[in-house]
Amino acid sequence: MGRIIVHLHGRAKDAAFRMAISDYANRLAGDGVQLSEHRNRTDPGPYLQSIVDKAGSSNVIILEERGENLDSMGYAEKMKQWRLSSADIHLVVGPPGGFGEHSKDMASLSLGLITLPHELAAVVLLEQLYRASTIIRGLPYHRA
Repeated sequence: MGRIIVHLHGRAKDAAFRMAISDYANRLAGDGVQLSEHRNRTDPGPYLQSIVDKAGSSNVIILEERGENLDSMGYAEKMKQWRLSSADIHLVVGPPGGFGEHSKDMASLSLGLITLPHELAAVVLLEQLYRASTIIRGLPYHRA
C-alpha cells in the first residue's frame, strides 16, 4: 500500500494554521498520510527538485491553480487509487510565490479557482484528504 506524503514549504507561521495542520495530520496518521515540512527552503526550485529526486517525477503532484479540480468524491477516488499503488504519492504545497517554471509539465491538482495563501491551501488539502478517508470508510463526516 502506497503512502501519501504531503509536503509543505516551511512550517506555518500562524498558530491557528499550525494547529489545524497538526489536527488533520494527526487524524490522517492511521490512514497512511504523512506530513513533511521542509524548512529553510526559500527558492521553489531546489525545494521541488529535492522531492522529485527522492520520489521520481511520476509520483509527485503539485498543488496549483491550473491543476485538476476534484470534488470530495473525486478526492476519495484518487485516494483509493493512491493507496492501491505500491509507490508513495507526494502532494506538494508550494511556497507563497508558487513554483513558476519549476513545475512545468508536472502532474497537478487544484483546490479551486481562487488563490489561497499557502498555509490555508495546506489546511484545505489536509481537510479534503481527511474527508476522502472518511468517505472511503463510510463514516458520517461527509454529508453531501
